[in-house]
Amino acid sequence: MNRLRYHLLAFALTRTVLNTMYRMVYPYILVFGRGLGVGLPQLSLVLTARSAVGAFGPFLASTADSRGRKTVMLGGLLLFSAGGLFMAAWPSYPIFFLTLILTMLGKVIFDPAMQAYLGDRIPYGRRGLVLALTEFGWSLSFIVGVPLMGVVITRLGWRAPFPLLAGLGLLAAFGLLRLLPGDINTFDTSPGMWRNLQGVLISVPAISGLGIGFLVSAANETINLVFGAWMESSFGLKITALGATSLVIGLSELGGEGLTAALTDRLGKPRAVGLGLITNSLAALALPLLGQTLVGALAALFLFYITFEFTLVSSIPLMSEVMPSTRATLMSLNASGLSLGRALGALLGSRLYLWDIWGCSLAAVLLNLLALVALARLVRVMEKAEVRG
Repeated sequence: MNRLRYHLLAFALTRTVLNTMYRMVYPYILVFGRGLGVGLPQLSLVLTARSAVGAFGPFLASTADSRGRKTVMLGGLLLFSAGGLFMAAWPSYPIFFLTLILTMLGKVIFDPAMQAYLGDRIPYGRRGLVLALTEFGWSLSFIVGVPLMGVVITRLGWRAPFPLLAGLGLLAAFGLLRLLPGDINTFDTSPGMWRNLQGVLISVPAISGLGIGFLVSAANETINLVFGAWMESSFGLKITALGATSLVIGLSELGGEGLTAALTDRLGKPRAVGLGLITNSLAALALPLLGQTLVGALAALFLFYITFEFTLVSSIPLMSEVMPSTRATLMSLNASGLSLGRALGALLGSRLYLWDIWGCSLAAVLLNLLALVALARLVRVMEKAEVRG
């Protein structure tokens, strides 16, 4: 158990690095655009492509069911670091495009393998708490990582975060190489990647669960893409102030992860996800209503992100038990669904923002309601199979 605590700490810190690279684009999207000489439409295209490419993660991450969790995690970190080093060496719009794709692949390869590693070792009844602890790496990226990158950009220029994060990725890879136990080679007894994928894709509960992640992720991305531009255009916020905005969002997500750790196992995973979807829809409606002032906008963003984080993190332990025999494959497909949802949300967000934040907020509500339908389907199937959580 003591060793597992160190593993959890290492995972949380590693995911802080991965998520800082992923998330810093949003509040500083116009900063990067000015540095690259491109506008929001071109940047939204990059973010859409990054999310769509994340859909290829399962074809690599699912090999953790046969090649080993540790091996796949290390491979994801090396890919992530390569992407950051490319941008450091050749800063340009095409390389920015490539960097975001490679770092996204590294993230969607690492995360499912890590979740499968913990799913192998933690009973389902406690898995909500443990997986929520690793998700602190998501909120810490906005509390610590993104504001720090704002300071780095201000002092060293808009390109400076990329080599810094690439180096931290390599350091994380070395640390996990030394810390984690070696993989057991199960390749000879595993059904293989394609059979595992086929098994997941013909499973009704698996498809229902994947639909939840896809829809809630799309709902979140419609706001994610535009909140930096919205805050800058509405209230004239600059780089350091946008970093402070990210701190507010990070604190809200930290609260969402804390709520997951405290409540999800007690409420039951499906009930927690349903509660999160409903409250996130209400928070989405609060964005244009409260966003007439800076304080109101920050309060609405806090509510939106805390409810989203509670929903998403509660769904992870739920998904981890839908198909235990192919856990890494399902979790990687879940990551893929989240990426495709972000791709849809990025496409919607840039277009709906033409109608200001109202268009994005109403789209988020509709997508959440569809996710509730998928959850109801999953619950019915799980109850028939007598899966409780």
